[in-house]
Amino acid sequence: MILARAITVIESDLPSDGELAAQLLDRILPHTGQSLRVGITGVPGAGKSTFIDALGMHLIHDCGENVAVLSVDPSSPISGGSILGDKTRMERLAIEDRAFIRPSPSRGHLGGVARHTRETILLCEAAGYRNILVETVGVGQSETAVRSMTDFFLLLMLAGAGDELQGMKRGIIEMVDGMVINKADGDNKKKAERARIEYAHALHLFPASADGWTPPVLTCSSLNGEGIAEVWRMVLDHRQLLEGNGFLAQRRSRQALEWLNELVIMGLEELFRANRSVASRLPHLQEEVRNGHMTPFAASRELLRTLRE
Repeated sequence: MILARAITVIESDLPSDGELAAQLLDRILPHTGQSLRVGITGVPGAGKSTFIDALGMHLIHDCGENVAVLSVDPSSPISGGSILGDKTRMERLAIEDRAFIRPSPSRGHLGGVARHTRETILLCEAAGYRNILVETVGVGQSETAVRSMTDFFLLLMLAGAGDELQGMKRGIIEMVDGMVINKADGDNKKKAERARIEYAHALHLFPASADGWTPPVLTCSSLNGEGIAEVWRMVLDHRQLLEGNGFLAQRRSRQALEWLNELVIMGLEELFRANRSVASRLPHLQEEVRNGHMTPFAASRELLRTLRE
């Protein structure tokens, strides 16, 4: 498949593929930017993959849409490959012709996303996918990078897992565009509704968003499909509001600048490690720090001085 091959080139760290990737992105740029980008994160066990499977089926069969899912798995510390294999956990969506699922290992990249997720989003848009769902590794202080590359940031939560409000991380809550209490079915339905009310009250304690959007809190069941249509309606309402008041264009522009800064930092690190003087000095300084003979601060200053000279 052409899209899969293009993503492989983008994800390659080989210098020979770097220039090809840059040319490819330049060529497709006029055909990007028209999709709806949704980032999905959640607490462990919230059922992110099952939720995306249900949401994707709704988009395809009820809305007549197509969907690309970029699911990021935690990496194996030994092989560097994906551990969970999200594609196998989206059984229905994986066999749909109008769905594209790309699992990628995080390989230690912070932000809960893979290193080249932004580039992959552009490739999927150029390939004609109108809805891009980005599933992160999990939820935590480092997961918020997905907010910097999507239009809607959705947080999945669970009910009945202890004190719900204690599980709220302020840094994430302040950035969510919507929250969904998943697994609202059977005996858990009343607990989910109670959790929804608690979270909704808690969200009102945060300052109002500059774009005029108040994050709703909904419930759904990924197993029986209840509430899935309402969740997508929330995403569309948010899109309509931001397109109308100009905040969508502002968000996309801000994201492009953040992407630029990230690429510059990554490039500088590559140049730093590729420098011969630094590479020859680094093992000795690492040993000095490991043995407690030198502070990390002093070692880093010496390495940077070596690079400058």
